[in-house]
Amino acid sequence: MADTVPSGLLEACVVVGVSDDHLTELCQLQGKDGELPPVEVEVLQVHAPPFVKRESSCDGLDSSHAPAFSRAQRRRSFKKKRERPVSANIDSASQSAVATSEDLSVPQNIDLMALQQLCFPDGLRITNESREDSYHFLVFTDVFGNQTHGVVAQYCKPVQFYQDGNRSSKLPRLYTTYSICVISKYPYYNALRDCLSCFLLQLKTVRMSEFEETVKEFSAKLALVPIPPPGQLHVVFNLRPLGIELPSRLDADRPVVDLDLHLPFLCFQPKQILQIISGLLMERRLVFLSTDWSKLTLMAECFMIFIHPLRWQHPFVPVLSRQMLDFIMAPTAYLMGCHTFHFDDVTEEIEDLVLIDIDRGTVISSSSSTPEVLDVPQAAKDCFLFRCEDLQLHYDLELCNSSTHTDINDVRAHRRHWQHTLNTIIMNVTMELIVNIFSDVREFLNYEHRVFNSEEFLRSREPEDHNIYKKVLDTHIFHSFLRDRLNKRDDAFTRMEMSNRSETRRIRAMTESPRRPTVEEIRKFSRPENGLHKRLGMSMPNLADDRVLNAPVRHMSMKTMFSQCGTWNPSRSIKTFKLPEFPPPLAFQYVQNYYSDLISQLTKAIAMATPDDSALLARYHYLRGLVNSVAGRRVDALGDFQSLYKTDVDIFPSQLVNTLVDSLPAEERQTAERRTELKRLISRVKRDNERERARTLDGGTVKRFELPKKHLHLDDFVRRVQESGIVKDLGTIRRLFDALTVGQQKQVDPEIFCFFYNFWKETEAAAQDVELPAVVLEHLESNECVYKLSSSVKTSHGVGKIAMTQRRLFLLTEGRPGYVEITKFRDIEDVKISSAAFLLLRIPSLKIKTSLRKETFEANLKSECDLWHLMIKEMWAGRKMADDHKDPQFMDQTLTNALLMDAVVGSLQTQKAIYAASKLSYFDKMKSEVPMMVPKTTSETLKHKINPSLDVTSPQAVDVLCYTPGQLGVADLDGGGNPKLWCAMGDGKVLVFDAASWSMQHSSVQVGASRLNCMLAVNSQQLWIGSQDSLIYIINPRSTSCNKHLTEHRVAVTGFALEERADKFSQTVAYSCSADGSVIVWDVSTLQVKRQFRVSCDGLRSVQIHDGMLWCCARDGLTEVRRNGAVHRKVSLPVHLSSSPGGFSSFLLFNESEQLWAGFADAGEICMWHCRDVSRPIIRIQLKDCAGVVCMIKVKKQIWVGCRGRSVAGKSRGKIYVVNTEQCVVEKELIAHTDCVQTLCSAEDRYVLSGAAQTDGKIGIWKVE
Repeated sequence: MADTVPSGLLEACVVVGVSDDHLTELCQLQGKDGELPPVEVEVLQVHAPPFVKRESSCDGLDSSHAPAFSRAQRRRSFKKKRERPVSANIDSASQSAVATSEDLSVPQNIDLMALQQLCFPDGLRITNESREDSYHFLVFTDVFGNQTHGVVAQYCKPVQFYQDGNRSSKLPRLYTTYSICVISKYPYYNALRDCLSCFLLQLKTVRMSEFEETVKEFSAKLALVPIPPPGQLHVVFNLRPLGIELPSRLDADRPVVDLDLHLPFLCFQPKQILQIISGLLMERRLVFLSTDWSKLTLMAECFMIFIHPLRWQHPFVPVLSRQMLDFIMAPTAYLMGCHTFHFDDVTEEIEDLVLIDIDRGTVISSSSSTPEVLDVPQAAKDCFLFRCEDLQLHYDLELCNSSTHTDINDVRAHRRHWQHTLNTIIMNVTMELIVNIFSDVREFLNYEHRVFNSEEFLRSREPEDHNIYKKVLDTHIFHSFLRDRLNKRDDAFTRMEMSNRSETRRIRAMTESPRRPTVEEIRKFSRPENGLHKRLGMSMPNLADDRVLNAPVRHMSMKTMFSQCGTWNPSRSIKTFKLPEFPPPLAFQYVQNYYSDLISQLTKAIAMATPDDSALLARYHYLRGLVNSVAGRRVDALGDFQSLYKTDVDIFPSQLVNTLVDSLPAEERQTAERRTELKRLISRVKRDNERERARTLDGGTVKRFELPKKHLHLDDFVRRVQESGIVKDLGTIRRLFDALTVGQQKQVDPEIFCFFYNFWKETEAAAQDVELPAVVLEHLESNECVYKLSSSVKTSHGVGKIAMTQRRLFLLTEGRPGYVEITKFRDIEDVKISSAAFLLLRIPSLKIKTSLRKETFEANLKSECDLWHLMIKEMWAGRKMADDHKDPQFMDQTLTNALLMDAVVGSLQTQKAIYAASKLSYFDKMKSEVPMMVPKTTSETLKHKINPSLDVTSPQAVDVLCYTPGQLGVADLDGGGNPKLWCAMGDGKVLVFDAASWSMQHSSVQVGASRLNCMLAVNSQQLWIGSQDSLIYIINPRSTSCNKHLTEHRVAVTGFALEERADKFSQTVAYSCSADGSVIVWDVSTLQVKRQFRVSCDGLRSVQIHDGMLWCCARDGLTEVRRNGAVHRKVSLPVHLSSSPGGFSSFLLFNESEQLWAGFADAGEICMWHCRDVSRPIIRIQLKDCAGVVCMIKVKKQIWVGCRGRSVAGKSRGKIYVVNTEQCVVEKELIAHTDCVQTLCSAEDRYVLSGAAQTDGKIGIWKVE
C-alpha cells in the first residue's frame, strides 16, 4: 500500500537574482572595459501552497481549509542578508519586480541558502549581451534521505537606469539574469521544463510591475495539478501553448521516470556504463563532470534508475556550485557533479575518485594504486552488451517513414510514445543486468535467522569476479538489498528473477538436495556457444512416469538464450486523463469551481469505465478521492478511497486516509458512520493504528554467517547448522548432533564443527569441478548430479572410480574413459561387506547384488568400504520409501543423510567415525525396525507427493487447495496458460504450483496474516480467498497479484458458492458466508453487494447452491434458504449423533440424483438423505478407523472423504475414503498422510489433491478411476 501522502506537482517556486539596489551599486562600479565583478545572488520571491484560503466559515465549513495539493508542512521565515533602502535611481517599474518584504515564508524542508548557489552554480554576472534561456536540474536531499527535485530556468532581462527621472543613454545597455526554480516532490524533469518553457513565453510579454503576481499565478496553477497514482493512468493539462503530460510511477516502490533514459547510451559506450554501475555498486566516490550543468542531474538520475531496486544511500549532489567544491573532500562515498573547469582541482586534491566526463564519454579513476575501474561480473556484462546491440537510440530514424506532423502537440505525443517504449526496454535491460549479478543471492539466505552466507556466495562466483563481489558485499546498498530479500519483498527484481528462472531450477527449488551441477548444466556449460553464460540461467502430466518432472534439455544458441529472458515490466497500454482548464488560481471561489468540474469529469470517467478494467477504475477513484480531500469533501474522499479495496488496494493511501479520519469534525464523522462501508473503514483505520503502535520496530538486521568460537549445545547447534544452509530439518540436525558428540559430552566442539563445515563445503566445491565425459552424460538423466566419487579402486568390472548420483551407482573406468552401470538404487537386493584375499592380507570389499544381473558387483574399497556400505544402504532404503510413498522428498532426505555421513567421517577421523555416521542412518533403521508397507490400493492410486514446506524448518499445515484449469492463448510469463494449483498455508501465505510439472511457479503470495479458510475460482481473472480475519482476498490468477479486498464480513469467512447463470446476458453471482451466519450475495463483475442476510445457526461452515436454493452447513444443522434469506427447510443432526459437540463438518448435493450427503466432525460415518424428504437419513455408511470427517468433494459419481484417522501407536493418520454414490459403498480406503486430511480438491476429475495438517504438511496427488 502507498505509505506517503501524495502532494501536488508544486512544492515551491523560488525566484533568485540580484536586487535593484545592488544593481545601482554595480552600475557605479562599471569600468571602462565594461566588465563587472560577480554579483551576490539573493532570493527575491518564494511561492508555496496554499495560495488561497476560505476567509469565513458562515457556511459551516472549516475556515482553515486550504484547497491545494500540498502536504501540511511547517513554515519558517527566511530573512535576507542585506538590508538596504530601495534606490530612487531605479526604474519604479523594476522596484516591484522584487519582494518588498524582508521576511519570506518558505516550507521547512527547503534550504534557500543552498538554492541561491545552485540556481547560479557558476555565479551571476551582469553582462552587456543577452543570453538565451537555459535550464538545469537539481536534487535536494534532507537528513532523512528524502528527496525533492528542482528545475531551474535562467532568463535574461535588460537593466535600465535613470538619471534625474530620465533614461540615461550614456551608459551601455546591461543585462541581468533571473532564475525561476520550480521545486517538486517528484522528479518530473521533462514536465516541469515544459511548464517553465510555456511560462517564460508569457513572462517576456509581462510588465515588470506584474512580475511577482504573474509568478505567483503560475505557481498556484501548478499547485492545482494532482499527481497520478502508480499504474497506467497519466494526467494531462494545458499550459498554453503546450499540453503537459505527467507520467505515473510504474510501481508503488519505484520513482517517477520522466527523463530520457537513453542519454547515457548517447554519451558513453556500454562498457563505460557498466563501469559507472560497478562504481555505484561498490559505493565508490563518483564525480560527474560536464560543461553543461543540465546533463549532470539527468545523467546521475538515469544511473539511479539503472541500479533499481538497489538504492543509493549516500550523499547525492549531482550539481555543485563553485562555493560547494569542498563537499568533494567528504570521507564517505558519494555521487556529485561539477563543471569540467574544476577537473584539475578535483584530481589534485583527492585520490580514489571515479571521474566521469560526460562530454568526452570517459570513466577513469584518480587513484594511483587502482587506476582501472572494476567491471561488473563477466557473464552479466556479456548479456548486457548483447542486449545493447539491439537498442534503437535515435529518434530521427523513427521518423524516416513517418509523415510530418503539423500540430506541435501531435509531434510531442509521438515523441513521448517513442521515448516511453525505449525507456521500458532500457529498464528491462538494466534490471536484467542487476538480476544476473545477484540472481543466486536467495540461495545463500537463511530466512528464519536472517543470515547471509557471504563466503559461500563468493565461493560460488567465478574467480575472476571475486574482486568486485568482495567490495559489493560490504556496502550499505547491498545490505539494504539483502534486507529486502529477507523480507520477501515482491519488487521488480523478484518478478524478473522468477520469470528468468528455468523450469529445471524451479524443480530443483522443490527439493532439499545439496547444491551440485546437474547433467543438464554440465551439458550446457560444455557446449562452446554457452561458455560465456555459465552462471545465468497445458494438459495435465502423466504422473505414472516420474520423468515428466525432469525439464527437457533444450539446445539453445547464445542469442536465443538471451532473448528468452523475461521482463519485469511488460509494456502496458497508457490511458490519459485531461484536467479542466485552469481557473484564476488566486480566487477561492474559482478554485472551488475548478475542483467541482474536475470531480464531475472523474465521475463521468468512472461511469464510462467497464468493471473489467478495475485497474483504471481504481486510478479514477484515487484521483477523485484526492480532489475531494483538498476540496474539503472529506466523507466523499473516504468513500472513494474505500472503493480502492475492490479495485486496487495496492494504491490505497493509508497515511492520507488516516489523516482524513483524524480531521473529521463531529458532524461529518456521524455522517460517515451512517454509511456502513465508511464505518468499517474508520474502525479498520483505528485498528491498524493501534496495531502499528503496538508493533515493535524491527531494524531488519542482516547477519553474516560465522563459524562458532565456543562449544555448542543442541539449540545453538541447530541454529548454526540452519544458518550455514547445510540442512534445515530439525530431526536431521538432531541426529547430526548425536553423531558429532559420540563418546563425549552433549556439546559440539567448535573445532569439530569447523572441520565438519569445511569438509562439507570442500566436497560440494569438488563436485562442481567434476568433468564427466560425453559418453557418460549420455547414460544419465538431465537432473542427475554426481554427489560422491570414490578413489580409484579395483572392481569386478575393472579399475575405476565409483560414482553416486541420486538415482544410481556407476563406474567411471580408467584408461579409456567409459561408463559401466553398477545398479539403480531401486534395483538393489542386498549390500554387504566381505573380504578379498590379497597376498597375506584380507582387503575389505563391498558386494552389491542387483535384480537386473545374476553376478554380484564387488569393489575393493579398502578403508572407504564401511562408509560406502552405510551410504548405499541408506540410499537403497530411501529409494524404496520414496517409490512406495510416491514422495521424492524421501529421496532428498536420504541423499542429505548419506552426504552428512561422508562429512562426519571426513571431519572426525577417529575409530568411532563410522559408528558416529551410523547415527544418521535414518531410513535404513526405519526399514529394519518398522517395515512401512504401503497398502496396494493406496500405492496404485497415489501418483505423487509435494512438500510445500521446504523453505521452512518444520512442516506447515495445508489449509486449502484450489485447482484452476489452463487457459488457451495466454502467453503470460511463468507458465503462461498452464493449469495452476493454489495452496494456502498458515499465516496468509499462498503458494502457486504449475500443475503441468508440479513445480513451484512463484514465490509465495501474502494475503493478510491470518489462517485462510476457503478458496473459489470465480472466473479466469478472480480467485477468491476467505480469511480468518474477515476479509475476502481476490487474486488475479494470471498475474498472481492480490490487489483487491472485500471487507463487508465482520468475522471469519468460511465458505463460497458460485451460481452460474444460463443466460449469457445475466450476471454471475457469488455467495460468501461467515462464521456468525452472515451470507452476502455478490455481483462478480462489479464486486458490489446485491443483498445480504443472516442465517440463524451455530457456526456457519459452508454454502452450496442447489436448484435455485442456498444450502448452508453449520455445526448444528443443514439449512435450506431462499434467495431472500427466508428459511425453507432444516436438517438436524441424526438422533444417534445429537449429542456430538462437533456436529456437521461438511456436505454435498447431487443435482441429478437429488441426494444430500453429509459428514460429521466427531463420527466415523457419512449419511445420505433424499432432497425431497430430509426428515431422516436413508443411508448411513460407516468409515473404518475414522475418528471424524473433515472435508468431502464430489468427483464424477464418487465422493472423496478426507478424514482424521484413529491414532495408531500414538500417531494420528489421515485417511481418504472413496464412496460410490450409486452403490453406496466404500470403494477404496487410502492411507493418505501421517496427519489428518485438511482439504481436498479435484483437478478436472482426473486427479484429486489432498492437503495434510501440520505434522505431515504435504500434498498428495491421487488418480481418479
